[in-house]
Amino acid sequence: MTSFDSTPQLNVWRMLLALAVVFVMLGTTGWTAVRGHRGAATPIAASLAAWERGHIGGHRLPDPDETTPIRLAQFFASLDAHQRTRLAARYPLAVGNMNGAPVALRYRANRIALGQARKVEIERMRDKRLSAIGQRDAGRRMHRYEALMADGRRILAFDPMGSGRVAEVFGDLGRAERVSVVVPGVDTDLLTFQRTERQYTAPVGMAKALYRAEREASPATRTAVIAWADYTTPNGLGMDAATGIRAEEGAVRLDALVRALPGRSRVALYCHSYGSVVCGVAAHSLPPRVSDIAVAGSPGMRVERAAQLRTAARVWAVRDSDDWIQDVPHLEVGGLGHGADPMSSDFGARVLSARGAKGHTGYFEPGTDSLRNFAEIGIGAYRAVSCAHEDDVCREGLPGTAEAGRA
Repeated sequence: MTSFDSTPQLNVWRMLLALAVVFVMLGTTGWTAVRGHRGAATPIAASLAAWERGHIGGHRLPDPDETTPIRLAQFFASLDAHQRTRLAARYPLAVGNMNGAPVALRYRANRIALGQARKVEIERMRDKRLSAIGQRDAGRRMHRYEALMADGRRILAFDPMGSGRVAEVFGDLGRAERVSVVVPGVDTDLLTFQRTERQYTAPVGMAKALYRAEREASPATRTAVIAWADYTTPNGLGMDAATGIRAEEGAVRLDALVRALPGRSRVALYCHSYGSVVCGVAAHSLPPRVSDIAVAGSPGMRVERAAQLRTAARVWAVRDSDDWIQDVPHLEVGGLGHGADPMSSDFGARVLSARGAKGHTGYFEPGTDSLRNFAEIGIGAYRAVSCAHEDDVCREGLPGTAEAGRA
């Protein structure tokens, strides 16, 4: 259970308390108290450092920090299959997280990296210096890595550092005409990336449900869905959740993901809870291929009106009447809070029906209006969405068919 699944009243008071604590800290120690400190070198950093010292065919490898995804794609295209495979095996974390590397090569590299991380956790499980809790944690991570390595899984990004980050693809990303990206909220990490019980409250279940719904709505449309937990989410409803710091970091990573997607597919973002803060911060910098931004159970997008997002993408909003997030103050003061309610008429989003959804985490449940609406947006069938209000205002000025949506 995540913090955002708790009772509404408790969560509201937690949010207010968090805001008060942050105000006190800002008044006594300044913004540095919130920002935290740079940690030690990460496994990805070590892999990138090794990459930067590497050579292939007598030439140095390109610097990922100074090379655009397009140039990196050209570099990989210049290699033969054996050379690409060798790079993935030698620098799995670098290649597996490298925007511009072929997606199939990233899948291969991340499978290798997951295998290496699994071995580390097996050793930790046997390490007598660890407490019983530490050994149990190692076992949980080991089983998660094994699950991610299962045949047929396409892991687009993987970072074992800390609580971990991961992204998974459903469908053929290389051939997709339209790509949907699920951006989750607080308490999302490697261990909560998927669930057996209440599966549609976790990124994998959300993305699977959306992919199935898109396929059912338009079998002829080539779609792919990404469960994107490749940013460090806030831990519960503390200071990180009350500010935009994690969202700013996540927005940079989200923008990089979208810009590196192969082909010329249109992209729709589905941003749940704190994920909508990430999408709000990223909106102005996202490339034109992002056609739609849909927020569900949003605490705000750090603006007062949709027009202030400075995006040409259509902005959609959905919230169930039982979602406790509606009771959280929609405000922003001195960097705290996330701004206006995207569901309000003044905000200017296209408000969708959530009929059938239950609470804060039920928007991707099969059979709900929210999931069906997400699927229609994903395939570009905008006229088929159902609005929250009988006036159908959410469909005003929209193209009418999936083909028009792809135009």
